Amino acid sequence: MTQQTLTLIEVEALARAAHEGQTDKSGRPYAEHLAAVAEGVRLRGGTPEQQAAAWLHDAIEDEALSLTWLDAAALPQPVKEMVLAVTKRPGEPLETYAARILATPGALLVKESDLAHNADPVRLSVLDAPTRERLTAKYAHVRALLGLTAP
Repeated sequence: MTQQTLTLIEVEALARAAHEGQTDKSGRPYAEHLAAVAEGVRLRGGTPEQQAAAWLHDAIEDEALSLTWLDAAALPQPVKEMVLAVTKRPGEPLETYAARILATPGALLVKESDLAHNADPVRLSVLDAPTRERLTAKYAHVRALLGLTAP
């Protein structure tokens, strides 16, 4: 008997629970970032599968969920592949990371939305100047590697 595929609402609830108590660099609840990325994907015309990947895009990297969990999760294979594509591995060169995103159907839109929210001037404005400058340069470099125009 196969398990029922998780709905987008169930994926959202799961992601919110997995990141419970976690905050972003500005001290905001991490779920706000996940919601913004998922909404960005939706507004950019992304599919429900891409929206699900957006909700889960940092879950493995942040160790909120495990690779074992993802492998067994009742999710379509393309969602799993997008989540793995946008999961940065420790010590991995940005060029390798970008190439994997570009090679995975649907992942570029998820990463584009993630970068757009990460680089939001309002979001960056609460950070100290060195951190803001470092992150702005990093996000611009990743955008360039992915062939994305400025936000």
